[in-house]
Amino acid sequence: MSVNHAADRAAGPDLGELRRRAAAAARPEREEGLIVCENLVRIYQTEGVEVQALQGLDLAVARGEMVAVIGASGSGKSTLLGILSGQDVPTAGSAEVAGHDLLAMKRRDRLAYRRGTVGFVWQQTARNLLPYLTAVENVMLPMSYTKVKRAKRRARAEELLDLLGVADCRDRGPGELSGGEQQRVAIAVANANEPRVLFADEPTGELDTATSEEIFAALRRANEDLGVTVVVVTHDALVSEQVQRTVRIRNGRTSTEVLRGVTTGQDGVEELTAEEYAVLDRNGRLQLPSEFTERLHMRRRVRLALESDHIGVWPDEAARQARADADSGAGTDEGQEGER
Repeated sequence: MSVNHAADRAAGPDLGELRRRAAAAARPEREEGLIVCENLVRIYQTEGVEVQALQGLDLAVARGEMVAVIGASGSGKSTLLGILSGQDVPTAGSAEVAGHDLLAMKRRDRLAYRRGTVGFVWQQTARNLLPYLTAVENVMLPMSYTKVKRAKRRARAEELLDLLGVADCRDRGPGELSGGEQQRVAIAVANANEPRVLFADEPTGELDTATSEEIFAALRRANEDLGVTVVVVTHDALVSEQVQRTVRIRNGRTSTEVLRGVTTGQDGVEELTAEEYAVLDRNGRLQLPSEFTERLHMRRRVRLALESDHIGVWPDEAARQARADADSGAGTDEGQEGER
């Protein structure tokens, strides 16, 4: 019996293996997508002051999506774009784009990543194009860095300019182009090396409404015809309505998402729909909209109740009293105003 017992113990997993299994079972399932950020953190030191630009951000973007990332100034959206495009390095967390680990990449790998895996369109049209090159030469230039043969460069460049509706601009310099034409050429430049992802930073920030719609039409064409995943960063909520999914960043984290689609009513008429969701991160955290918490005077603590099909969030006693006082004061003011 003792021999068999010893053999059984030898065949079974040791304590270390059991611990690894327990840790793996407790770990949340990893998000899937072409772009995956988990608990992403970016901390800056500015004049001796620590600034937390990203505070545990989670984000997943599927291959072929066209997504808008919006947020107020200082929310962290530009920091996120800098990290995903390979121009900045996160402090902690994880970030992967098309299989590239952005925290582990070496300098040479990062350069190759920026040249071949991602494309970028800046807000300032002058930053996207070299002034001494024609439109077609600007589009051909990135291909020279990846050793594409010259004959193929020209053919690819002209194909992209034609796709984006600026074929007639190929022999003109940036100074001879309108703002909208410059941005469409810039989109062609960003797609020159067939990137997996195209990032655009406020691409319509310097353009009027009509021209902005042309730029988004060009981005959609690149998304649909070239198969490139598109991520647009903007502070303009109206611009974000041009895409199927809008992700809002607040205080360095993703706070809400708006999903848009088309539904067919009982009368057979198609209607555009949009529904907003709060984002629940891997740690069970979500951000309640400030207009909700302010209306109910929620501060610091709230009560939770698990119902059959939802979770109730309730203000604590102090918040309820503050709301009652505020409502009472409003009623008194209205009564006094009526007496006058």
